[in-house]
Amino acid sequence: MTSPRRAIIASDGVFTYDDLDDASKRVAGSLLADNDDLNQTRVAFLVHPSFAYAAVQRGIWRAGGVAVPLAVSHPPSELEYVIRDSAAGVVVADKASAPALAPIARAAHARLVLVDDALRATPADRLPHLGSNRRAMIIYTSGTTGRPKGAVSTHQIIGAQIASLVEAWRWTPADHLLLVLPLHHVHGIINGLGSALAVRATCEIAPAFDAEHVWARLSSGEVTVFTAVPTIYNRLIASWDAASPDERRRRSDGVRGLRLMMSGSAALPVKTLERWREISGHTLLERYGMTEIGMALSNPLNGNRRPGCVGAPLPGVEVRLVDEAGAEVDDGTPGELEVRGPSVFLEYWRRPEETSAAFRDGWFRTGDVAVLENGSYRLLGRTSVDIIKTGGYKVSALEIEEVLRTHPAIAECAVVGVSDEDWGECVSAAVELRQGATLSLDDLQQWARPQLAPYKIPRALQEVSALPRNAMGKVVKPEVAGLFKSR
Repeated sequence: MTSPRRAIIASDGVFTYDDLDDASKRVAGSLLADNDDLNQTRVAFLVHPSFAYAAVQRGIWRAGGVAVPLAVSHPPSELEYVIRDSAAGVVVADKASAPALAPIARAAHARLVLVDDALRATPADRLPHLGSNRRAMIIYTSGTTGRPKGAVSTHQIIGAQIASLVEAWRWTPADHLLLVLPLHHVHGIINGLGSALAVRATCEIAPAFDAEHVWARLSSGEVTVFTAVPTIYNRLIASWDAASPDERRRRSDGVRGLRLMMSGSAALPVKTLERWREISGHTLLERYGMTEIGMALSNPLNGNRRPGCVGAPLPGVEVRLVDEAGAEVDDGTPGELEVRGPSVFLEYWRRPEETSAAFRDGWFRTGDVAVLENGSYRLLGRTSVDIIKTGGYKVSALEIEEVLRTHPAIAECAVVGVSDEDWGECVSAAVELRQGATLSLDDLQQWARPQLAPYKIPRALQEVSALPRNAMGKVVKPEVAGLFKSR
């Protein structure tokens, strides 16, 4: 007799798929109370990464609600914004988040449900029928370029997003995912938890990222899939560098056994990709996606993965590059990336005008500029923050950043355009320096002249102890630009 399949391994225990089914029915019963169907009531929930998170998410859906995941890292003001903007009728809180959420829920006239109570509730006898076109989830954008907006997905859209990844990345029940990502963002929710549970694989959820613990698990021989953001890989590299020679060998030998290692949510510096390949033997699989579309592009599971590129369209996804007038551009010519297909979101919650503006003839306008080279897409940056118009030229901030990261004094950097009377926008660099290093603007400019065109060389330099980042590790460019405007 085979043992029941493990669904979740987390700080609150080891749970089978039968356990998850029972727990989600109990959550559904608690949420429904005397109702037969939540009828797409928004249910905002703040549950730390755990089995309870998976049970609550699934329980919301089974009760007919719309899941609105909240970010553990957000302050009360941002939690309140999402709860009010989504017009949540129910707020679910675990023990750690209840003190912060209780007054917010009360002020928003939302019912507060405690996770512990929900998991002890009587399982729902009858669950509502969920049509595929029902709204299922609202994930709020990261707000790197403005106030966060709620991107609405239906059950059908979520299914299409996951099915595409299962096909492209060959998920199977034998997989064991180590998940260290926040669970309020598409990377953790869809690419991680959703994909693993869809094929009845095992998802091991870490309560928080800890480099030593992650290395222990990656080298254990049990994990087959790992996905993370560049910041996490940089921290794992630093931990490896600080380890003893014997420990380095043990880690490197162990991590080679993984089936798939991926990076996303922010541009992966080529330097990080190459260093990780030296340490682990893995060429990280880079892919491209957004809150609004799930994943759209991916380097191949099997085949050549080109550094600095995000690959080709995933199954079921159509993409095109267009100029400012909406006309398709030739290969090798930069253009705005537009996406179409069953994985594209339904709408921005209660923002019909912004929803309409986000589409052109049925194509979602990503706001990202890319170029198609030898069948693979290379991102040049966002039209709003990464494409700098200086002296009549359009310059990719990401391209400049890749060059600056090779400077011996620079540990990390972010390049932005700052309004300038002479140049239109002035190329400006904020840098984190390596320990003990110094760098002047004049020194940087002299170093850059042999490597960058004159109009790409930074004309302003700001040293920072740490670049401003959001919960996914993505640099918040408007805050970087503010460093220069305030000077």
